[in-house]
Amino acid sequence: MGANLGITSVFGQQAAKTDLRPTSLSGLSSAKRGLATQPVVNAVLMMATDVCAVIAAVYLALHLHAGHAAGSWSGLHRAIAAGPAMLAQLAYVLWFITTLLVLGWHDGLYGRLQSDSILHEQRMTVQACLNAGLLLCGAMYMTHDATTPRAVVISLVCFTTPLLCLLRGFWRYSLHRDFQKGIGTRNVLILGTGHMSDAVRRQILKHRQRLGRIFKGFVELPGEAAPHADSKEVLGSLYQLRHLVRQHFVDEIIIAGSCDTAQVLELVEIAADLGIEVLAIPGLFEDMAPDAQIFYLGDFPVMTIHRRNDRALALLLKRAVDIVLSSILLAMLAPLFVAIALLVKMTSPGPAFYVSERIGKKGRVFRLWKFRTMKLGADRMKAALASANERNGILFKIKNDPRVTPVGRLLRKFSLDELPQLFNVLLGDMSLVGPRPPLANEVAQYEVKHYRRLDVLPGLTGLWQVRARHDPSFDQYVALDIAYVENWNFWMDLKILVRTAEVVLRGTGS
Repeated sequence: MGANLGITSVFGQQAAKTDLRPTSLSGLSSAKRGLATQPVVNAVLMMATDVCAVIAAVYLALHLHAGHAAGSWSGLHRAIAAGPAMLAQLAYVLWFITTLLVLGWHDGLYGRLQSDSILHEQRMTVQACLNAGLLLCGAMYMTHDATTPRAVVISLVCFTTPLLCLLRGFWRYSLHRDFQKGIGTRNVLILGTGHMSDAVRRQILKHRQRLGRIFKGFVELPGEAAPHADSKEVLGSLYQLRHLVRQHFVDEIIIAGSCDTAQVLELVEIAADLGIEVLAIPGLFEDMAPDAQIFYLGDFPVMTIHRRNDRALALLLKRAVDIVLSSILLAMLAPLFVAIALLVKMTSPGPAFYVSERIGKKGRVFRLWKFRTMKLGADRMKAALASANERNGILFKIKNDPRVTPVGRLLRKFSLDELPQLFNVLLGDMSLVGPRPPLANEVAQYEVKHYRRLDVLPGLTGLWQVRARHDPSFDQYVALDIAYVENWNFWMDLKILVRTAEVVLRGTGS
């Protein structure tokens, strides 16, 4: 009874709705699950590259056995137009591609196996190619095909297999390289402090590069026995879960301790509200999520009982737009970059660029580039100018800042000092539109509600820049950033970019 009352006080207003909650997690999870999650997007991209690999293998097989003219794409088109025999062969190719994709999906080649060993992934890739080849031969036998050279079929399988193995290695290398840079990783909290929780922690630390997960700490469960985990790694209790999720940018919670049904249901509702995923050790809640997918976290099997809707497809498109536009702008503005750099160097001693460490998405530190607009040693002068600060709270701004050079004042007026951040956009540290990246000392003063603005990539421009650029209120600054995070869409980005262009052309920067 006491535990239930505790959960009621922790999770707030949900207590009065106990009779309306589902008795199974699967229904609650599926209601919040989107089609365009990150695993689905990754799988689609991998399938697309596999199809390209098969098409390349077809070309090589035709070229090897039919000569360059027949093996070329123009020769293939003429052959298809020549009669139904080649149309049948095209159908065989489509059958081979379809069976290969289905077998790859079934064997976990489109995402799940990347958390296993590379040798196992390569073995399953070879197995899928051989099985697809056998099914192709079976289809040819069942249709009594006598026109397709068997040597072409063998060559198709022989070319497809190493190409797909290379692709698997490329995807794995790219993923692990991003994990090393802190890109695409997941911050994890473990619920429970017992032996099982500590074992899960060891697996995450041991396989960090392969799993892409960063252990943040343990959360103590009500009524739990003496903790086995290091007390320094216990961040708090279940009653502080919302606070801990925000403070540590948590993406995933793993239940490795004993929770009752009511606690788990409340936990899933919180996960849906905060946009995080919930995993559990199989055997603890199988009756509540009987259809949950089971995969391995290192050597431990885990199952998903809540999957977040992370708008991965939309974010992928946003990233594509960032890459294309930043590349075009960098190419177009290259002469302007050179002119500004020379102007800065000639008018004041010091480097042309100013590099500052900023806090990005999920608290990741990156180096932000700007054209230098202040005198050397300006950072050391900041404390002496604190009394002249015209902004409220954490922000620091002085209208006639004595540290700014004459050229720097002109660059700031038209926001030209921010142009080098297009390199940050191209590298993936920033986006064209988003909350501005804060300094580490600013984040150190954040309250829990402020961390929401760090859930997305910081931007070159944002909602605050076009709506309240000269508003001194830090609360207004954060409110607009959070409004952007909560309501983001492509139309909003487009409007912000247009408004930013107007601000720059009018020279209303500071």
